[in-house]
Amino acid sequence: MQGTISNPGPRKSLPKLLYTRLLLYLPEFIWAVVGAVWVSDSSVRCESTVINVILGTVVASWVIIVFTIIGVLIVFDPLGGKKTFYLTDGLDRNLESSQSGQLLYNVKNTATRVWEKRIRLMCCCIVQDDDHRVAFTSIAELFRAYFSDTDLVPSDIAAGLILLHQEQDKMESCPKEPEEVLCHSPSSLVADDLDIELENAAHYMLFAAAAYGWPYYIYTNPFTALCKLNSDCCRSRPEDADITGSDRRNFHFGSILRITGLQYRDFIHISFHNKIYEIPFFVALDHKKEAIVVAVRGTLSFEDILTDLSADCEDLTLEDVLENGFVHKGITQAANYIYQKLINDGILNQAFTIAPEYKLVIVGHSLGGGTASVLAIMLRNSFPTLKCYAFSPPGGLLSKTLAEYSKRFIVSIILGKDLVARLSMPNMEDLKRRIVRIVANCNRPKYQILLRGCWYEVFGGDPDNFPTELDGRNDDALTQPLLAEESLMVHRSPSYNALDGESHLNSPPQYPRLYLPGKIIHIVEESSSRRLCSSDIKYSANWSNETVFSSILISPKMITDHMPDVVLNALNSLSQEHRSCISCQTK
Repeated sequence: MQGTISNPGPRKSLPKLLYTRLLLYLPEFIWAVVGAVWVSDSSVRCESTVINVILGTVVASWVIIVFTIIGVLIVFDPLGGKKTFYLTDGLDRNLESSQSGQLLYNVKNTATRVWEKRIRLMCCCIVQDDDHRVAFTSIAELFRAYFSDTDLVPSDIAAGLILLHQEQDKMESCPKEPEEVLCHSPSSLVADDLDIELENAAHYMLFAAAAYGWPYYIYTNPFTALCKLNSDCCRSRPEDADITGSDRRNFHFGSILRITGLQYRDFIHISFHNKIYEIPFFVALDHKKEAIVVAVRGTLSFEDILTDLSADCEDLTLEDVLENGFVHKGITQAANYIYQKLINDGILNQAFTIAPEYKLVIVGHSLGGGTASVLAIMLRNSFPTLKCYAFSPPGGLLSKTLAEYSKRFIVSIILGKDLVARLSMPNMEDLKRRIVRIVANCNRPKYQILLRGCWYEVFGGDPDNFPTELDGRNDDALTQPLLAEESLMVHRSPSYNALDGESHLNSPPQYPRLYLPGKIIHIVEESSSRRLCSSDIKYSANWSNETVFSSILISPKMITDHMPDVVLNALNSLSQEHRSCISCQTK
């Protein structure tokens, strides 16, 4: 409660207090063990009230100890003061160049191992093989590079996000300039094209949502789903269905059938197999749109999260395609796995043998949307008429050339301030820079920021006007970092310099900029009227540009806008509104 985030001087004695408190956990641990033995001793004769009180105390002690250990393992930085040696400029200030290079290598190596151990701990419940170990190392390198140049703890990041959200709300409430408000009315051809794509997207989003299986079905039908699925589980699977992977009690398949409204005979192949870089998908015949639909599942397991986090770039080189470029490594490996299944196992050949006049459509949500996009690029030459609908795909997916090439056959649908659609390493670097700047320049204690921020997030109101060190500085001074801001940066990384607009010609960008796939439809919430048991939300949709998603927006809806049921409801609302307008015009 003393000082500010960038001024820890008034609380300099706190580390001694924390280490003293840590020593007290030893007698508390002994007390918890003795209490557990005492409670479990059946020979003790005491009143039930006394035993219940002691039992509650012992349980609370164990809970506190366990959470403390987990917190120390996750938050504590074993590198400590070694980070001060992790500099990019002036490495040989006091050391020979060979010594400084070895020191830098050792610190980097230690930091990577620390992150790798943390990731292994969080993924301890899954079987770990060679693929997992390679992914752990790759993700650890990514985390080490991202967090190596800052001295922020989780509560600092939370305070920064709160301040950014309030600053963003203040900017949105300001009246815009006339040229910003004025927008060109789209031509009727473009408007008609948008309406057609929205109707198609609403239809195919059902397939993308169905790929999640029973978790999605139970989430959207919490009261009736179990009864309906239990009635389906007794049915035997059709013998001609090509199903791989485990689906106990037929819950996944039953959910897919109910969500899509298809029949058993409409499914060509269903895969529930799930490993890192290998995600579930299904191939089905959509008679309503006369399409062979390949639906790819989004993130639903630890393996999927590891695939998401394998965000290194790799080259995608395709025959007869000039627009080759960088792609997201983990998602590309997942797309390559499905590509091998579809082509080498003859799944698409089987589908087109049954329905040769049908077109190919690839769909997916979130991780599935990104995988579907890369898969569509891989299949484009073999199936020139294919179409892909990517719902809420990750932002850091394709290089500029590939993103432009994909606009011919891919449509991305983004809702509101969806966080995932804005996730890319350059955007994360920009967010880190903004957090460091706004946190370092705020003159209020952290507890005040967090308390007022929580009140604002829950109950709303006017954004707080926290005084900052930026107040009263002229425009020229604003381009230079403050001393407090520098104190939170262990070293000025190349990405940090580039984001500050400074010239850094000698260092290439740390992370190449990747973009969303295809043409982008951005759905925005216009107004909402909340009733007692429901809420009426009105949406609008427009063609958008990838530059709109070049910055992460902080909002309570940044997560909910990504959820598949929210995206589906928004698309259904727009499609229903479009149909009602057409019926009004025909009357």
